[in-house]
Amino acid sequence: MSPRSEDKLSYGLVDFLQNLVLRALIGGIRLLPYRWRSPLCGFVTARVIAPLAGYPRRIRENLALVYPDLPAAEVRRLIHRVSHNAGATLIEVYSGADFRKAVASSPVLGEGLAALIAAKERGQGVLLISGHFGNYDVPRAVLSSLGHPVGALYKPFRNGYFDAHYRKTISEIGTPIFPRGRRGLAEMVRFLRRGGMVGMLIDQSVARSPRLPFLGRPARTATSAAELALKYGLLLVPVYGRRTAGATGTGFDLIVEAPVPHSDPLTMTKALNASLEAQVRAHPDQWLWIHKRWKR
Repeated sequence: MSPRSEDKLSYGLVDFLQNLVLRALIGGIRLLPYRWRSPLCGFVTARVIAPLAGYPRRIRENLALVYPDLPAAEVRRLIHRVSHNAGATLIEVYSGADFRKAVASSPVLGEGLAALIAAKERGQGVLLISGHFGNYDVPRAVLSSLGHPVGALYKPFRNGYFDAHYRKTISEIGTPIFPRGRRGLAEMVRFLRRGGMVGMLIDQSVARSPRLPFLGRPARTATSAAELALKYGLLLVPVYGRRTAGATGTGFDLIVEAPVPHSDPLTMTKALNASLEAQVRAHPDQWLWIHKRWKR
């Protein structure tokens, strides 16, 4: 069940039945106390789901590109921890209001928070840029809890029934939510021009985008965030929700870095890649090595 543009949602019988099954599974896990959900879902993902889905092979291939001399024992450790983090993040995001409450008091590190507050006071829009690192919704949850509402651009799921549930759940973390597509992008731009904050992820390969350095390899990276910042005078700020006890931890630090200076789209996007790269190299077990980041 893959995400896609909001104008291609499906509402057939198979979609309805699939939605019932997924809702039942997620609902069953959400009956557990919040503190148990993340470790349990992470463990099940690492031990059961990841091998069935082929995650170990993808992780191993990506690690070989970036760290060709990594010892086999460390590769095995990272496969387990990356898969654990993926499963934990999934159920945390699906926990909506419970997740927001659990992370609301996370420490805010870095030198960028003052810049965010100053931008809000003068009515300047802000793009918060992150990647699939730690839990990417921590910035939205923490900042919204501090009185700085953060919207998000997301990919709707093909299954229209499940997408409605997913959108409602992630809206409990922060609003507004903008589905990818012409209408969603137009709404997001209007929100930003009114001084809003929006979170975006930039670490997936986007066709026909320039190949920019990331972890020592050229990776297709969309420059759209930098282009929006330049066109509408937005602050461009790297942010990360880093787990405090590694990939299996349930606590977080919110890292808000200094804004990326305005120059040109390529230079600014390279700076965003370099920022995320520093986080990944310091905490490789918290990045989603499952993605096909370097498509050949």
